Amino acid sequence: MPSHKSAEKRVKTAEKARLVNRTVRSAIRTSLKKVRGATTQADAAKELPNLFSLLDKAARRNQGDITKNTVANYKRKAHIAVATKTK
Repeated sequence: MPSHKSAEKRVKTAEKARLVNRTVRSAIRTSLKKVRGATTQADAAKELPNLFSLLDKAARRNQGDITKNTVANYKRKAHIAVATKTK
């Protein structure tokens, strides 16, 4: 247990951040699974704006351990996944 008041606060804020990061990462992974698991190119393309929005927000807010470079990599892989789907 922390012995300083500031350390107690850090424990609380770290836990809140952990939960937010976990939620953000989960939402991104779920959206990515929808893109990759879509049967047609049109279905996958419908989910792309949602995925890109989640990624951009996470990078802008420094959530989920997502950086701008990570976002670029995810977007590239998502585009490839959509392009390889059958129409």
